[in-house]
Amino acid sequence: MLVLRLLNVVAPAYFLCISLVTFVLQIFVFIPSMFRDPSTTPLFSPALLHGALFLFLSANALGNYVLVIQSSPEDLGKDLNLGEGAEVADWLDGNRSPGSALPSTHFCRLCARITQRHDHHCFFTGNCIGSRNMRNFIMFCLYTSLACLDSLVAGMAYISATLSMSFADPLAFLTLLPHSISQFFSGALLSSEMFVILMLYLWLGIGLACAGFCCHQMLLILRGQTRYQVRKGIVVRARPWRENLQEVFGKKWLLGLLIPVQNVESSYRRQKEK
Repeated sequence: MLVLRLLNVVAPAYFLCISLVTFVLQIFVFIPSMFRDPSTTPLFSPALLHGALFLFLSANALGNYVLVIQSSPEDLGKDLNLGEGAEVADWLDGNRSPGSALPSTHFCRLCARITQRHDHHCFFTGNCIGSRNMRNFIMFCLYTSLACLDSLVAGMAYISATLSMSFADPLAFLTLLPHSISQFFSGALLSSEMFVILMLYLWLGIGLACAGFCCHQMLLILRGQTRYQVRKGIVVRARPWRENLQEVFGKKWLLGLLIPVQNVESSYRRQKEK
């Protein structure tokens, strides 16, 4: 448990550090290197177009990241009938009193609260993912993967121009790292160039991981399930996939796709207000 709590603090700091390094490289290294082409007009120069795209992706990724943290799942412990003398910490799987549990709820030891439609605990946000912040979490994964892909392409273009090498051969990227390490220790490669090459592989790994996680999460949403339900073998009622999507993304899904906005409220809160 101590290791998990430490990871809950280190992982967000690691993500913010990677984001800061990516932003500095894009703004001060990659984008200025694109101004070397004098044939393009300033309005449609690759630097301005790429800069606008990168800022759009970064703003959505960071905005949804903040909303995931702010839109914490509701603490349902105060609204549940836990029984006389029962504590919230005792409300665990197998220790529930009959009739005290709401559907799709789970107690998280790290957050010390009960949340509705608990999916998983995300260490990179230090928060549980539930009904209130699921849409923002998916948008965060989507735009993070796109921002990493954008940085990967820009970094490869920078390395190609700096080292006068071509990535037309697919094996060129796979053999780039071992060749770069040997050149770095022989003194033929600068430390700044070696750092950019290492970041290329880091962006590739983070981008693929976020894209895969986003696709897996969307598949679960279409089925009307959460990762917690799949892991525990909980059977859910079959519903049309359109209803499952609308429950997570709401009717104004296009607005949330373009700009980071607050997630839809949980069905539990809507029922409670009625």
